[in-house]
Amino acid sequence: MTLDDVDAVIEIERRSFPTPWSRAAFVSELLDNDRAHYMVARLKTEAGPRVVGYIGMWIIAGEGHITNVAVHPDYRQRGIGRRLLEAAADLCRSCAARRMTLEVRVSNIVAQRLYEDIGFVSAGIRKGYYRDNNEDAIIMWKDL
Repeated sequence: MTLDDVDAVIEIERRSFPTPWSRAAFVSELLDNDRAHYMVARLKTEAGPRVVGYIGMWIIAGEGHITNVAVHPDYRQRGIGRRLLEAAADLCRSCAARRMTLEVRVSNIVAQRLYEDIGFVSAGIRKGYYRDNNEDAIIMWKDL
């Protein structure tokens, strides 16, 4: 992901989450956080390549922590999220990380099923993790 991708990522973020990250947050991640790794998924369209999904991750102390992952609503259920997660796992392995972790809303059953399908397992609950509605998060881990 580059700075040129940020506007497209923000559009996906706004269409995917009740409390989307700001432009400044993404720019800071790209420019100021040496542990942050962001990737985008692009599809060829008649108008040219289009960013249709993205994933963010911090690699710290041998672990990859997924900060956010989303696919544009018009392109969901096409395996794009799975491919982004697989690319993140490949990056973790290349950086000698042995595990991946993420948090997911307890209400986001579709995402939970995807994560379980690719090998993540539930490991606990973070009470009131999401600030917008105080929803709990399920902590999930995957060994690489």
